[in-house]
Amino acid sequence: MGDNDWMKAALALAEEAAQESEIPVGAIVVQNDEIIGRGFNRPITTCDPTAHAEIQAIRDACANVNNYRLPGATLYVTLEPCSMCAGAIVHARIEKVVYGATEPKSGVTESQGRFFEQAFLNHKVEVVGGVLAEEASQQLTAFFKFRREQKKKLKRLVK
Repeated sequence: MGDNDWMKAALALAEEAAQESEIPVGAIVVQNDEIIGRGFNRPITTCDPTAHAEIQAIRDACANVNNYRLPGATLYVTLEPCSMCAGAIVHARIEKVVYGATEPKSGVTESQGRFFEQAFLNHKVEVVGGVLAEEASQQLTAFFKFRREQKKKLKRLVK
């Protein structure tokens, strides 16, 4: 399978997040051409600010392989990782990150600071961005449009 196929699996998980009224971000961890970890955003549902899709997928993968390190693994995520997730990716020794849409405000692979290029890191991560970016971006846009419409309806009901 190629990057597009794996990203489609992450996009399906992002839809699960949207169904739980979470920001639709999905992630999978692939090792030896097999999905070993899955996750989607759940910080609101779990009352856990660390429950980003990447963290969920990394936790799942580590549990499934019974190791806190994931050498040779690739993380596919629908949105450019934030600083917290980038740190977890380095600590897990993930080899490669493939993401869909950029996150101009808090994405750190391309948009802000280029975290994975920092000289102080003891592990280097290969990064590929823009895989199915349009689909990932549309998913996020549709979610926030729906949310804004719901807020408007609620305001009308309250008046």
